[in-house]
Amino acid sequence: MTGGAPTPGASPRTPGVLETLEFPAALERVAAHAVGPLGAARVTHRVPSTDPGTVRDALAQVAELAALLLTDDGIRAEPVPDIAAVVELLGVPGSALEGAALAGVGRTLVAARVVAAELARLETDAPRTAALRVKLPPKALEQRLAASLDGDGQVLDGASRGLAHARRSVRDARARLVQKLEAMLAALDPAERAPDAAVTVREGRYVIPVRSTARARIGGIVHDESATRATVFVEPPEVIELGNALRAAEGAQQREVLQVLRDLTELLRPESEAIAAAWEMCIAFDDLCARARYAVEVNGFAPSIGPGALEIRGGRHPLLVPDAVPFDLVLAPDEFTVLVSGPNTGGKTVLIKAVGLLVLMAQSGIIPPIGPQSVLPVFTDVFADIGDRQSIAASLSTFSAHVAVLRDILDRAGAGSLILLDEIGSGTDPAEGGALATAVLQTLTRRRAVTLATTHLGALKQLAADTVGIVNASLQFDAETLTPTYRLLKGVPGRSYGLAIARRLGVAAPVLEIAERAVPRAERTLDALLASVEARARELEAREQELAARDSALRADAERVETRATEVAAREQEVKARASGLERQAREQARAYLLEARRKVEEALGRARAAVDEATAKEARRLVEKAIEQTAGETAGDPAREGWMSLDELKGARKASPSTALHHPRPPSTARAPSVDAAAEISLIGLRVAEAEPLLVKALDDAVSADLPYLRVIHGKGTGALRQFVHERLAADSRVTRFGFAPPNQGGHGVTIVEFRA
Repeated sequence: MTGGAPTPGASPRTPGVLETLEFPAALERVAAHAVGPLGAARVTHRVPSTDPGTVRDALAQVAELAALLLTDDGIRAEPVPDIAAVVELLGVPGSALEGAALAGVGRTLVAARVVAAELARLETDAPRTAALRVKLPPKALEQRLAASLDGDGQVLDGASRGLAHARRSVRDARARLVQKLEAMLAALDPAERAPDAAVTVREGRYVIPVRSTARARIGGIVHDESATRATVFVEPPEVIELGNALRAAEGAQQREVLQVLRDLTELLRPESEAIAAAWEMCIAFDDLCARARYAVEVNGFAPSIGPGALEIRGGRHPLLVPDAVPFDLVLAPDEFTVLVSGPNTGGKTVLIKAVGLLVLMAQSGIIPPIGPQSVLPVFTDVFADIGDRQSIAASLSTFSAHVAVLRDILDRAGAGSLILLDEIGSGTDPAEGGALATAVLQTLTRRRAVTLATTHLGALKQLAADTVGIVNASLQFDAETLTPTYRLLKGVPGRSYGLAIARRLGVAAPVLEIAERAVPRAERTLDALLASVEARARELEAREQELAARDSALRADAERVETRATEVAAREQEVKARASGLERQAREQARAYLLEARRKVEEALGRARAAVDEATAKEARRLVEKAIEQTAGETAGDPAREGWMSLDELKGARKASPSTALHHPRPPSTARAPSVDAAAEISLIGLRVAEAEPLLVKALDDAVSADLPYLRVIHGKGTGALRQFVHERLAADSRVTRFGFAPPNQGGHGVTIVEFRA
């Protein structure tokens, strides 16, 4: 933490540097993100550190938590009351805390337990933040405080048995006293009672209001009287003892309350250090959360801290965010002085104050509004000479005040110093002021002090060309509208535009002509050169913007084409997948239809074989023909599946007598056999066995590959040798489920129909 770090440049010889740069106002912006007044005060009291390690660790801790806040906005600190005096009093033996102070401790312990749980949750993702966690006092302390005190610090009846008894005694004594007074008031004559009379309290004693004329008759002690003295508040003698009893009960109650407060204080005293640490943890976490939330709000990036040249990228003035125009100020290793020139109201002063604020905030452990890849050295001293330092009391003119500050800077500044000079050399004769400014800037440059100076003096614009380490810069100005754009241009001096502004404001042309002739030739030449440079820069910038817009359009078109190509490819894949699915579904449906047709035909054949007479055989044939007709439509042109026989049936048929038919005879069918696809049929007629074998094997392979349910093999009747070879080849093929001759009307014994395994 940088709370105790020294303030750069804030010595008695350079008073008010932080105020000059409006550093307190910048801290207020950060403190607004704290949840409690103590956390906000911790932020506003931060001061810059000159230790690079301390600064680096503080910024790393803030950056770590800020990164988490981008995705987890639920991270919250807890506000705590100010218990600094309470913690100090706990260190005094024999002291007793008031109820309100003890209640504040209770609230602190509850908040600390919530914060500790939050820090424990962040231990994995934010170890630097979790390092704030401390060991808490026993939970029994906050439980005891909660059971003994209400939110305002009033001691509850349940704090102790003695207190509960004492308060019960007070209530009983008060009730007896009030009851007695009400009875006496009711017994008075209406002329003796005050209007709207009721029992009340005066000077801590319960009294009744009566007419002053009845005072002597009633007697007792008068504790007060009305403004008109017509009414007196009397404590009758009959209730004095009851009042004394009430006072005694209240005294006993107060003693019990004090005893409870002493007991609670003694309970906390051994844990005073743990209580202080828990309280500090809550404040430190609130301070850290405020700085992290500020970094997120301004979109700040933690700069690199260490040796090297000043590099500010995307810097913005902290008090002008979010409306500030970002600037880049990148110094080379051999550049130490930046001389900013240009017209009034162009933003020169705002620029150098922004640089100072960004540096001071970073060295105070606050991520300033700068972009990534920024590098900030740690400055041991910061000096600023900005604004009018005229002092009537000190008999100092504006120029004298500036010279006094310059003298102090020259006495103390060196390597590691940041110096901000506004309008250096102004307030006196331009020639002498320019000469003094030249000497000061050259001296500071030789000392390797980082200096940012603004000027209107034309003589200083040539200084960068003559002195190593000094570089010109300007804030861009629109020459056509004569309005600033606040864009920093390094390496180019700025024009003052004094005569151009005068012309725009209506100064007479003859006057301006005289003024232009009075400008030295060298300055007119330089101004013309700067004007041409600015015009060329505007042209290049416009060209760059045009090319950037064209490049952006081309990128957008390319992205659209790529997106369209991706969509088309995805659509193509989807169509292919659907087509493949439909094809597979169609094959499965066709196979199911064919298998169902075969089942019906086989059932019909079974009924035909079971026929015992001619009439039954005729009826069976009729049923077979009907089944064939039904399945022909369902299979969409597939051949009728009749006359099937298993391998066992074929072997049995070979052993039977030649006169035994494998199928019952049936009359030729008048139905026309459906056409067969070429892939489902192979003809071997006229071929020898050796010639037929490769054709048969290929036909079987093709049918299986095409997932055909059957294959028609046409071998003819002839001598039977080719048929026998076909049957033996089919019997040896494991892919064949069964085979048999075709029905008589489809080729009979000259054709074998083969069925494959599913």
